[in-house]
Amino acid sequence: MMELNGKVAVVTGGASGIGAATCALLARCGARVVVTDVDDARGAAVAANLGEQGIYLHADVTREHDMAAAIRTAAERFGRLDAMVNNAGRVGTWTYLEDITLDEWDATFAVLARSAFLGTKHAARLMREQGSGAIVNISSVAALRTGFGPHPYGAAKAAILALTRSAARELAQFGVRVNAVTPGGVATRIQGHGAGLEGEALDASVDATRRGLRTFQPIARAGEGDDIAGAIGYLVSDAASFVTGQNIVVDGGLTLGKAWPGNYRAEADATAERDRTR
Repeated sequence: MMELNGKVAVVTGGASGIGAATCALLARCGARVVVTDVDDARGAAVAANLGEQGIYLHADVTREHDMAAAIRTAAERFGRLDAMVNNAGRVGTWTYLEDITLDEWDATFAVLARSAFLGTKHAARLMREQGSGAIVNISSVAALRTGFGPHPYGAAKAAILALTRSAARELAQFGVRVNAVTPGGVATRIQGHGAGLEGEALDASVDATRRGLRTFQPIARAGEGDDIAGAIGYLVSDAASFVTGQNIVVDGGLTLGKAWPGNYRAEADATAERDRTR
């Protein structure tokens, strides 16, 4: 288990999915965690499960005041900030370019790219004063390959990777590390939410997503929140003290490309025979 005793973390989108798994892992490793979200019931429940190591704060990641307040709360409650995890997300609506509204584009960039910027900006200010800290931004395979998310989603997640690199270069001299984690197909509520589901149907969608992802990537199972949390935990720990500006892809091999044929020699021979008889 990673050693995080004495460290303090802020996690956005901590009420469910990857965020909730990250909060739980960081606390198990000894960190104190400020769980932030707009889903107050779920967020408070996640924090309650952390006991004295967790508190919940309502925070809209698209509002600078709320993000600054999250950082301030960590400093006032626990005296410092060692880890900022910019995880809050949305998928949005799958549609053709010509049908994407400006409101949809702006809303996606606000929740994804703007929130990562605001979290990085305000965390960096405190971490620079401390002379230490780690920021982790959550991207997506949609930033690396087409077809894994709507146009605004992929563009915003790619922007997060660019911000990660530029922030890492600026902040390294102050002892602040900035990295990204890129999940593949993970069984969370975000897919169901993007499909417009609510309530019990939204909760039930997680198992449906899990089943659908079993053959989606070379490792034949769905990604889970704990898979992504493990990479985040590593990046905020001292084990990664020499790692900055990097993107760890945790996707079960999804971005590796086309699978090898089951019998590549037979297929090669068949292709050669077709070419010979043309």
